Amino acid sequence: MSKKVNIPMSVNEVSASEAFELLDGDTILLDVREESEWEAGHAPMASLIPLAELPDHLDELPRERLIICACRSGGRSLRAAMYLSQNGFDVVNLTGGMMAWFAEDLPFESDSGDATIE
Repeated sequence: MSKKVNIPMSVNEVSASEAFELLDGDTILLDVREESEWEAGHAPMASLIPLAELPDHLDELPRERLIICACRSGGRSLRAAMYLSQNGFDVVNLTGGMMAWFAEDLPFESDSGDATIE
């Protein structure tokens, strides 16, 4: 007899303003874009782990804290959030990604000067 495994087909989502409010606590903002996208511009309180590298970094993420996954527009971060949820993490997806974050005029920076969304 095979064992049934519950795999979430979706995760909760938060808006950019909701995500920013959640970051006042112990919540982590995880940016899963590529390094070139990160270098062009990112939220200063975010941590970068590109989506393709996420499986190799699970042990670096705390399971006891909420993780908000973000990418450019929300697609890659949704995949990341579903993967993290399947692996026992408390996670939500940032609806609209960094494009929504930037549009809300939330903190956004680049080490090279003018922060942009690639």
